[in-house]
Amino acid sequence: MATARTSYVCLACRASYKQPYDRTRQRSCPRCAEPLIHAGSAFAPPRRRDTAAWRTLTVLLNAGVGFHKSCCGGPGYRPRTLREVRERMTYAERSGEPAARALVRYNVP
Repeated sequence: MATARTSYVCLACRASYKQPYDRTRQRSCPRCAEPLIHAGSAFAPPRRRDTAAWRTLTVLLNAGVGFHKSCCGGPGYRPRTLREVRERMTYAERSGEPAARALVRYNVP
């Protein structure tokens, strides 16, 4: 039986690796030996030269937002541009809502 594979990301190298999921094992980047961040099984990496997308992804992953499947609906809404990230972070600061929850809001009031 095949093992489930999930994505791990190195933000410094702008690289993504699909590997079997193991909660107890810390993975490291084969290029720079930095620790990899678990992104989830529904993660689709941006192109390496797309710096704006990688900056957006850095904010999301550092805030604790993952790309995990939720049954049949997928991971749900995730902001794609820095403008969307700024709007949601501003809303989080003003309302007192945690950043991770504000970042996955579809509409900001």
